Amino acid sequence: MSQQTPDPHAPLCAGPDRHTRKPALLLPALACDTHAHILGPASRYPYIAERVYTPPDCLLGDYQAMLAALGIQRCVLVQPSVYGTDNRVLCEALQGIGPGSRGVAVIDKDTPDEELAQLHAAGVRGVRVNIVDLRDQSAGLPVPMLYRLAERIAGRGWHLELLAHVNAYAQLDTALAGLPVQVVFGHFGYAPAANGMDDPGLQALLRMAERGQAWIKMTGPYRLTSGPYPYAPVTPVAHAVLARCPDRLLWGSDWPHVMIKGVMPNDADLLDLMGEWVADPALRQQILCENPARLYGW
Repeated sequence: MSQQTPDPHAPLCAGPDRHTRKPALLLPALACDTHAHILGPASRYPYIAERVYTPPDCLLGDYQAMLAALGIQRCVLVQPSVYGTDNRVLCEALQGIGPGSRGVAVIDKDTPDEELAQLHAAGVRGVRVNIVDLRDQSAGLPVPMLYRLAERIAGRGWHLELLAHVNAYAQLDTALAGLPVQVVFGHFGYAPAANGMDDPGLQALLRMAERGQAWIKMTGPYRLTSGPYPYAPVTPVAHAVLARCPDRLLWGSDWPHVMIKGVMPNDADLLDLMGEWVADPALRQQILCENPARLYGW
């Protein structure tokens, strides 16, 4: 099937705003975007049939132009769900960027140790498990699989990155307490902002962060609310995580913002929003530079 053929199970999604303006926020040296995806060219790297969306080409050069406009010098590229365990685009992009990049790959139980070694050499430092972008979301939290993956990667110093609606897992901290690796959660744990800070799953995530097991990506505020920029319902969530676990927070652009249902944001606006959430320059330095350097090994 052509990658641009309409598919009701994998609809075409909008591309990013490719005219990144200069942000008002002046970034510290070695600031890091910890969450972005490279997609395509689809003519060379086909997407899996089981995907839930079909993106336009969002290439490394496009992403690097966005980083340059924002003044960001380091980045973490995350394997998108549309590629499954085919990490070729990710690895080629890491090679193209060089030492200022790290990667988060997708593997399965059959991925050989030799491939894990090659991924590590390419700059991969984590494994992603996405239980959001699935056609069938009835399986729940795959706890046994997470433990098996963790055992495979612990010796390499890698972490697990989990994309999950934490509001569905009130016992998250108990279920994952025995993992031998760190766990990173994208998009504030993907708990709807309307649930408020008393959401049991979000509180479980915060307990994991406070005990030094979890990291929280301050990414994708448009995924927590249907409201427009500046995504006001997310502000209390941002302030709460800042108060509870500032040493476990990361920031990322979520470029190219796949599957956004509202207005496509400009990446400079998203960065400036982070500056509004985090008014203290020393705390911004910690979240943008020091925390990612610790987690990703710079």
